[in-house]
Amino acid sequence: MGFLYFLFMSTELLCLLSKFSNAADTISPSQSLRDSETLVSMEGSFELGFFSPGNSQKRYLGIWYKNIPLRTVVWVANGGKPINNSSGVLMINSIGTLVLLNQINGSAVWSSNSSKKAKNPVVQLLDSGNLVLRDAKDNDPESYLWQSFDYPSNTLLPGMKLGWDLKRGVNRRLSAWKSPDDPSPGEFFYELELHNYPELVIWLGSSKYYRSGPWNGLHFSGGPDLIPNPVYDYNFISTTDEIYYIYQLKVKSLISMIVLNQTNYSRQRYVWIQAQQTWQAYSSVPRDYCDRYGLCGANGLCDFSQSPVCQCLKGFKPKSPKKWNLMDWSQGCARNEPLNCGNKDGFAKFGGLKLPDTNHTWMNTSMNLKECKAKCLMNCSCTAYANTDIRGQGSGCVMWFGDLVDIRLFSVGGQEIYIRMSDSELGSRTGPMMKKAVIVVAAVAIVSGMLITSYYICKRRTKLKEKVVNERIEEPINEGQEEDFELPSFKIATIANATNNFSDKLGEGGFGPVYKGTLPDGQEIAVKRLSVNSGQGIIELKNEVTLIAKLQHRNLVKLLGCCIEREERMLIYEYMPNKSLDFFIFDQTREKLLEWSKRLHIICGVARGLLYLHQDSRLRIIHRDLKASNVLLDNEMNPKISDFGIARSFGSDQTIANTKRVVGTYGYMAPEYAIDGLFSIKSDVFSFGVLLLEIVSGKKNRGFYRLDYSNLIGHAWRLWKEGTPLELVNELYDDCSSSEVLRCIHVGLLCVQQHPEDRPNMSSVVLMLVSESPMPQPKQPGFLIDRDPFEEATSLSCQSKSRSANEISITMLEAR
Repeated sequence: MGFLYFLFMSTELLCLLSKFSNAADTISPSQSLRDSETLVSMEGSFELGFFSPGNSQKRYLGIWYKNIPLRTVVWVANGGKPINNSSGVLMINSIGTLVLLNQINGSAVWSSNSSKKAKNPVVQLLDSGNLVLRDAKDNDPESYLWQSFDYPSNTLLPGMKLGWDLKRGVNRRLSAWKSPDDPSPGEFFYELELHNYPELVIWLGSSKYYRSGPWNGLHFSGGPDLIPNPVYDYNFISTTDEIYYIYQLKVKSLISMIVLNQTNYSRQRYVWIQAQQTWQAYSSVPRDYCDRYGLCGANGLCDFSQSPVCQCLKGFKPKSPKKWNLMDWSQGCARNEPLNCGNKDGFAKFGGLKLPDTNHTWMNTSMNLKECKAKCLMNCSCTAYANTDIRGQGSGCVMWFGDLVDIRLFSVGGQEIYIRMSDSELGSRTGPMMKKAVIVVAAVAIVSGMLITSYYICKRRTKLKEKVVNERIEEPINEGQEEDFELPSFKIATIANATNNFSDKLGEGGFGPVYKGTLPDGQEIAVKRLSVNSGQGIIELKNEVTLIAKLQHRNLVKLLGCCIEREERMLIYEYMPNKSLDFFIFDQTREKLLEWSKRLHIICGVARGLLYLHQDSRLRIIHRDLKASNVLLDNEMNPKISDFGIARSFGSDQTIANTKRVVGTYGYMAPEYAIDGLFSIKSDVFSFGVLLLEIVSGKKNRGFYRLDYSNLIGHAWRLWKEGTPLELVNELYDDCSSSEVLRCIHVGLLCVQQHPEDRPNMSSVVLMLVSESPMPQPKQPGFLIDRDPFEEATSLSCQSKSRSANEISITMLEAR
């Protein structure tokens, strides 16, 4: 009898255990989940349990991918309320709510707060990654009492909805983690902004950071590159009950997610690469500088292919021309001619655009474009109109009121919008015959004017060239001559005392010797003293003072003052105790002091400094001589770009310039500059690419000899084509991240491409260095094969003051 009882109880126990094993993805009211336990979805895709992120010791309840080796958390319950020990337990309470308790004090750390009640509640982790609370007998998604997909963390999974449940007032939005160690919500949010014409917006605190543009039937207006692809499908749903964006994977075996990152301020779409056991960024926003919300102000247009990127829409002009020319675009643009209202106004058509911010819009999906125009014309506050749906011939009507904000131009794709203009601005009163007559007369006048102007310009250039040469050779500044340098002026006696009568020499460049000194207040300084025999002269000194005195950036060397007294010409800078970059990276002993993290820090710092010069400074500066010896390092190894003696400032509408006086350092100069005298921001980008490859490899571009190529660029290009770019590193550092090094090599090769139009702007370079956004494949670099440096210099008619096997500083070159 006892044996039979034992057999019965054992059978019951086995049945219970079997039932629990089959239900490893669920929790019933009689069960709980403790810190050491987990739930696994039916097919093993996701796991629910307790974890500690990064270096934190605090405990959080979360969901992560189960079927990949790299733990990737996609949802966190108690991000703002961590548990400080392993006392957490998840359970269903007596009223059918899912709660997370701290067992030590019995307090509720988190709860589902579901309003619906179930007779037999059960918690289940689905293979979609969704944690749901439902009735045990009802598996209908529409009947879920609560689901984690309604309350995302920083990750959007396939099948999740990003947007609003209007019936329940639930806003499904992403919030970035504060840091890799802290999953509490940061100040970075991604949500659907709900108004007449909704669009997705990334917020940085209370300010808009990025805007997708509205949905146009095919994609978001600001994402013309969002096209059908082999990885995922996407859609935008708008009903009376819900408005949301959703995507689904086309191949179920793929693993993908969208993550909002606080650390690099981006929203990135990732795909898991099984062969490499890593996540690969498939797409990212913001893509570039023009994706920054409202960069060009009201009625401004951002065109990333131009430099500067901001310009006023046709028919508009800068509100503050002075600030606009200094690349402060915050005040935006105003109309050339005021609107008249009524039928006296018309509309100008603009194409290829991201539609303006839709915060102040009116929409009607049943109207056609003709009706939309008429309705906009009747309302004096209406400033623009467009189709809401661009499929087919276009349909629907949206009208804008007030200023037009956050417009950008796309080279491919984009939408059409009709912007209201005054009758005089459109020139609608001029008949066809009159227009032709005006065009003919204008053409004749322009041609005649150009011929006359060209004649006088040629004469003036000839005289000016003679004057410059004379000044350079024969006319030093007279004592007491007033110079508008906007800098403190030092007496020669002060500098002599500070440098101990010029006894502590730091080095010597093309300008002349550089001395270390200490001012009476204790500040250490570096003094550049113009040598009588210097290849550079008063023109370079004036140029450097005029430019750098107006620049302030943490990655530019700071000019403290100058000394112009009698025959002395000196510049006084902040002292850089770690000398220049070449002092470290090209020395076999000192290079070991620069581990990878410091090299990457220097690369990013130089990139930010160059971006400031090209785009964000009061002036638009082309450096023209960026190289390792012109990057100085402070006591914390922060890089600072120096030596602006041959830099040039550009006008706001200027993109390229030509010179017969090519100056710079051979090996860093772009092909179009060295050969044809053409320089632009892209010639600086080329120099940066060379410098980047030098920092990564620890080798000089010139003087690097292999059987296949005789410079570093060529060697890096060969390794790239062979699929072994990391061989460029030669085990220089052990602690480096191969993915970061590979990305830097990739960026470097993009920067040194043969044709300037193929090279990225520095804003793109900075973004590529700090994010994991996808990059195009590089094309063939310029100057692949170097000849002997002396032979090359001779063939280019170069008169050089200093020559070496590794570096030639070119001071004069007649461009062909």
